[in-house]
Amino acid sequence: MEDLTQQSFKEKVFNFEAGKEWKFSGTRPCIVDFYADWCGPCKMVAPTLAELAEKYAGKMDIYKIDTEKEPELSALFGVQSIPTILFIPLNGKPQLALGALPKESFEKAIAEVLEVK
Repeated sequence: MEDLTQQSFKEKVFNFEAGKEWKFSGTRPCIVDFYADWCGPCKMVAPTLAELAEKYAGKMDIYKIDTEKEPELSALFGVQSIPTILFIPLNGKPQLALGALPKESFEKAIAEVLEVK
């Protein structure tokens, strides 16, 4: 898992300054976790994401964005509550999920939205 700044987000996920139309910059599907250090539900999701990062290493990426440090990125996706999870397939539009998802929900989205087996 990797923490993203605005600059690394533009390089690895979406360069929103280059255009408004969604164009994924990455080479593998990814999950982006919008979180804050003080958020209890975010802390509950963190071990699940770490486990999934190991399980799917090389097949997909998992990124984290601290909403306190990167408010512009949070605003870009309309993040109003955390955790907010963004599932980004290689092709197609990203999908948002709100709240602390159980592991089964992550697994289902990884298979169906990200098409990672």
